[in-house]
Amino acid sequence: MKKHYFVYVCLVALFWSCNSKFPEENQKTVFRYNESAGITSLDPAFARNQANIWAVNQLFGGLVQLDDSLRVKPCIARSWEISPDGLVYKFHLRNDVLFHNSEVFPTGKGRPVIAPDFVYSFGRVTDSTIASPGAWVFSNVARKGARFAFEAPDDTTFIIRLNNPFPPFLSLLSMQYCAVVPKEAVLKYGNDFRRHPVGTGPFVLKLWKEGVKLVLVRNAQFFERENGQPLPYLDAIAVSFIIDKQAAFLEFVKGNLDFMSGIDASYKDEMLTADGKLNPRYSKGIKLLTGQYLNTEYMGIQVDPTLALVQHSPLRMKKVRQALNYGFDRRRMMRYLRNKIGVPGTGGFIPLGLGGADTSGRTGYDYDPGKAAALLAEAGFPNGKGLPPITFTTNASYLDLCKYMQSQLNELGFDIRIDVTPPATLREMIAQAKVNLFRGSWIADYPDAENYLSLFYSGNFCPGGPNNTHFSNAEFDRLFEKARQETNDARRFEYYRQMDGLMMEESPVIVLYYDQVLRFTRQSIHGLGCNPMNLLNLVHVKKNNNE
Repeated sequence: MKKHYFVYVCLVALFWSCNSKFPEENQKTVFRYNESAGITSLDPAFARNQANIWAVNQLFGGLVQLDDSLRVKPCIARSWEISPDGLVYKFHLRNDVLFHNSEVFPTGKGRPVIAPDFVYSFGRVTDSTIASPGAWVFSNVARKGARFAFEAPDDTTFIIRLNNPFPPFLSLLSMQYCAVVPKEAVLKYGNDFRRHPVGTGPFVLKLWKEGVKLVLVRNAQFFERENGQPLPYLDAIAVSFIIDKQAAFLEFVKGNLDFMSGIDASYKDEMLTADGKLNPRYSKGIKLLTGQYLNTEYMGIQVDPTLALVQHSPLRMKKVRQALNYGFDRRRMMRYLRNKIGVPGTGGFIPLGLGGADTSGRTGYDYDPGKAAALLAEAGFPNGKGLPPITFTTNASYLDLCKYMQSQLNELGFDIRIDVTPPATLREMIAQAKVNLFRGSWIADYPDAENYLSLFYSGNFCPGGPNNTHFSNAEFDRLFEKARQETNDARRFEYYRQMDGLMMEESPVIVLYYDQVLRFTRQSIHGLGCNPMNLLNLVHVKKNNNE
């Protein structure tokens, strides 16, 4: 009897200790996701790719922010005015925003954000010694001598003066490059500020072991509230860095991750039905969120006639480029290779949803093998006779799409070859104009079509700008410069349509499709939005550990 009683007492004690030892941990809500691309910096001045942007967005804030409909909303600036001529932006700051608690402040606690902090932060991004890839954001800001015209007449007023009116400028300021940082922290940590971020965001850095794990915890003094409740709702964010996407997928399916963005070809057919719906076998534990994505997927064609690689290529001929555009079926490609995730790229380069996008179907190219064959004949290559080989340069992630195009185009008489190159090498080759025809994509930096058309402005030739095709057209440039200063949206959008049509007629690109945001979450995750910029915003997200 005593023995049984002793065992009973031990079991009760063990049960009690197990449940009392970790009660707080069991109640914590931790949002877990994987970042296969890795994170290189937590400094907003270097938030140049999605991996860095997502992490920086949790740690820092700026003057304004975008909602899920891409409308500009207040953030640290509670309100603003724009002068009638569009040259002066005057922001009125909140007085209740604090930098994160940090050892850089004398009290060891966060201090209030004031207007001079923005003068310092924006000046830092434009400082050539910092070499921030976001310096271009302020290229239109006026100067006073050697300094940019950022002004702080008092602690709650911040003024920016532009050289020329630029209607998208307010949405530009929502980019993570424009986050506010404290001078004290940058001076203390120097280049190592990338590992010691001090911001105003909803989360604070707790741990970062590069390539292993990143942990952010709730900022208890965050200034935003929802229905009177303090934000954020989550206690923490945990980011893993599993490089293999299939291994990360298995972790998600097992429930070890709460969120997965996008889908890889290796498990596409496992997760999705043929028409892009969630596979019913996963519906009990997983949710699928989909939405429009400001991302145009394309093939770029180098068209600079001064380059030797163009002078000896059939791609120098517009009719050959147009024949390529007509020569494959985008709709079938989306159905069989993409499970209908995305919209076939039969319009212009500007994605649907932006002012100036082609909604008539007249700007782009649809599948028409007859037209393709006629254009090849007009170019002097009937049935492809005498046409030199053309090489598609891509990375492994898009090999299936390139093989599909290769198959259809070769039936028309083309001799398409495929060169699979590592992503980093391909990016460098494209930036140095050393490849004829390359696989590319353009995700919007800000929600305005000017961002897409800048890829074809002659003043933006790579490597100094995003014009990787070296497309140059005097009429396009004239319209581009005119549109940048047009404050009337209707007229500006009409300029955009004209530019898009003009560029597509010349065919320096082959638009493949307009992408779609795919977000997979556990059923326990609530309040995660889906926006066309695919920005990860976790401030309103809740997690129910009991689901």
